[in-house]
Amino acid sequence: MTLGWKLDRTQREHLLAALPPRYERAIADHVTLSVAGTIPPEAVHRAEIVGYVDDAEGVEAYVVAIDGTTGRPDGGTWHITWSLAEHRTAKESNSAIAALGWTEVSPVPLQLTPALW
Repeated sequence: MTLGWKLDRTQREHLLAALPPRYERAIADHVTLSVAGTIPPEAVHRAEIVGYVDDAEGVEAYVVAIDGTTGRPDGGTWHITWSLAEHRTAKESNSAIAALGWTEVSPVPLQLTPALW
């Protein structure tokens, strides 16, 4: 199972309207902690969008700060895959951020709920 935090459904709709996806498949669903596990993560005290990356080839993501840090325990960067072209996958957001870095944006608070899926 994957574990992480799901974006509040109502907030997701508002954010998609305010930050229209560039690519045809809107994802904008969750922040992943791990792709293996059975215990939901702890609740976060504060989460916010703080950055943006678009590889111009079909991967768009927003960088997320969780409790003040963008760094994941595995050395990656917290993020929400925002949209994808048909031939791209959500896990490619990690590569886009690692290869291109990210641009800082004005913080946008997020409502995240611990989840397994």
